Amino acid sequence: MEVIATIAELQQALTPLRQSGAKIALVPTMGALHNGHLSLVAEAQKQAEIVVCSIFVNPTQFTDPKDLEKYPRPLAHDIKMLTDAGCNFVFMPSVKEMYPNYPTPENWKIDLGPAEFVLEGEFRKGHYQGVTQIVYKLFNAVKPQIALFGQKDFQQVLMIKNMVLALGLQVDIITCPIIRETDGLAMSSRNIHLSEADRQHSLVLSKALFFIEEHYNTKSLVELTEEAKAIINGVEGIQLDYLTIANGDTLLPLEVKTTTNTVALVAAKVGDTRLIDNVMIN
Repeated sequence: MEVIATIAELQQALTPLRQSGAKIALVPTMGALHNGHLSLVAEAQKQAEIVVCSIFVNPTQFTDPKDLEKYPRPLAHDIKMLTDAGCNFVFMPSVKEMYPNYPTPENWKIDLGPAEFVLEGEFRKGHYQGVTQIVYKLFNAVKPQIALFGQKDFQQVLMIKNMVLALGLQVDIITCPIIRETDGLAMSSRNIHLSEADRQHSLVLSKALFFIEEHYNTKSLVELTEEAKAIINGVEGIQLDYLTIANGDTLLPLEVKTTTNTVALVAAKVGDTRLIDNVMIN
């Protein structure tokens, strides 16, 4: 496995592989890797000859400077995991490599549709402009045929798909299932910040989502939402930001039950750590 820090070096390494006909897959990450990330690498290896995993904590998508500062960066651990997983290249650029004039903002503003401004977009204004900005830069650097993202960041994947459509990019976006701990907690780099008590309390998020999934066909939308919220609010130390049963394309709350593309999403602060999760209903 080769670790590369600059776009020029990356393209020098990838261009001959691409010209030889090799399919290139990109797995963009912010590091602090776990088995959820490795599942993306494994799927990429099934679909492409060359897998590039990027590790870059992107400053433009953080709305809280403290959140950026405390984001975990266990680089040696990450490199070992990717080496053991058989990844071909790790792209680990500096902030200056990706944003030469940082912290001066670049002129990036893209229409991602109304779904940009709901749920996470409401709580983290401007977040998805920052996400799509760095993903676009990574696509330009790697020039992959496919890119893989985890379903846990459901809204993020939707925004990236909307960007690809808006800009006419020639890259297929593949969404991979959420990987969970044995007790149901969605794997996340942020889980490392949970205290032992918070870790136990956090299980109520997936419990509420599984409740909606299990009872979707037997209870009304109002009953499902209210009872799921009650499950979460019954646990101490949790501040619920939102819980919704929504259309998977618009992320607007369902008014009438549908049989396709329905997703239940939740976000809450557990202790000092904000977690998100979701379950596809159908």
